Amino acid sequence: MAKFTVNSTRFDPYLGFKFKIMWDQKYVAGLNKCSALKRTTEVTPWYEGGDSSGPHQIPGKTKYDPITLEAGVTHDTAFEEWANKVNNYQGDAAMSLATFRKDITIEVYNQQGTKVLAYNVFRCWISEYQALPQLDAGGNAVMITTIKLENEGWVRDTSVTEPKET
Repeated sequence: MAKFTVNSTRFDPYLGFKFKIMWDQKYVAGLNKCSALKRTTEVTPWYEGGDSSGPHQIPGKTKYDPITLEAGVTHDTAFEEWANKVNNYQGDAAMSLATFRKDITIEVYNQQGTKVLAYNVFRCWISEYQALPQLDAGGNAVMITTIKLENEGWVRDTSVTEPKET
């Protein structure tokens, strides 16, 4: 079976460095890295009386791993503003329970710049925020800010289909 339905002669997978993240109908500027989308379903053993062949394995609860986003430090305040919606540094009354969760979209592009995959991630909120990395006067590294997104699941956007490549 062909790995690509429209471009049946293609066998190379998509590269992992052409992607965009969107929330609030806007792309996040200057994103450097996005961790993997991963879910794990617990295995629940079930023993049947009179069956000594061992336990049956049935699926249990599913857990979605947090997603980490990294961006270069700039004057863009998107990460900080969202992180502040969970951090009640101004008191409990300042925390917005209505807006601290967001749905995000992760889009993957081919080398021609055409969107080839998209995943919608639901009810994300920031559990960790790193405003600045370790600073080193003798170093030569780009400063990176990081957020860790808890989420309640994701699905592939099936409206994004394989493009015809030329």
